[in-house]
Amino acid sequence: MNQALKELLDLLDLEQIELDIFRGRSPAEEVQRVFGGQVAAQALVAAGRTVPRERHVHSLHAYFIRPGDPAVPIVYNVERVRDGRSFTTRRVVAIQHGKAIFTMSASFHIDEPGLAHQATTMPDVPGPEGLEPFQERIHQALRDVREESPWRDLLVRPRPLDARYVTPLTWEAVLDPSLSRSTTNVWFRYEAELPDDPLLHVVLAAYTSDFTLVDTVLLAHGQAWGTPNVSGASLDHAMWFHRPFRVDEWMLYAQESPWSSSARGLAKGEMFTRSGELAVSVVQEAMIRVS
Repeated sequence: MNQALKELLDLLDLEQIELDIFRGRSPAEEVQRVFGGQVAAQALVAAGRTVPRERHVHSLHAYFIRPGDPAVPIVYNVERVRDGRSFTTRRVVAIQHGKAIFTMSASFHIDEPGLAHQATTMPDVPGPEGLEPFQERIHQALRDVREESPWRDLLVRPRPLDARYVTPLTWEAVLDPSLSRSTTNVWFRYEAELPDDPLLHVVLAAYTSDFTLVDTVLLAHGQAWGTPNVSGASLDHAMWFHRPFRVDEWMLYAQESPWSSSARGLAKGEMFTRSGELAVSVVQEAMIRVS
């Protein structure tokens, strides 16, 4: 298990400070705001700790309200909205400096039989084995870029997961605009055998979902986070979990951006197992300003 993954798992081990109140922290890094995927993952951990283990999260809907301050802890208040015979609903508010920075509603469901179909098919793309890891490609793309930016350190730092792009990186499209497109396909997995805890795999999928989704909007325009003229932030995030899966096995994250306008962009994603089963659906809207 690499050090970055060890640190992430430690961040997800929230401290319980009162009934339905939890406290999380951020990595010791010089960044301006907390990574949105971290807040979503920690909020889902907090919600999951108030739900019986036999009930599994099937959806979450979240809003990013204020930038998170990485220098202080985040307090997660969980509201037990409903405990029904087959569904459980929780609402989580993340608080810093006395104000809400993030809200999330999550729904949990018991396992039960029902109608089943899958109309979506996994894109026909090369497997991950012959693709360069993200860290190697981003180092190569940034080799000749002279602009200094806090984003640069974030891009090249070690990550807790192995990500391998089938499609161009945003920075590759900045350097070669002919690579611009509105779709992104990324293989990912966490490089360690993780415990057989369904909530942990769902939480790590939520963490992963925020890494690349909004990049698809930027890729359509040959832009990238870290260029001097681009700024933005996630606005909302929704996920649906369709079947059990493991993030320590290869999954394909297929993403597209169907629309952008009015300083906002929409992106959709689907996570498939290696065998082609649709496991997760994701939708996110972000504020993106280009000066």
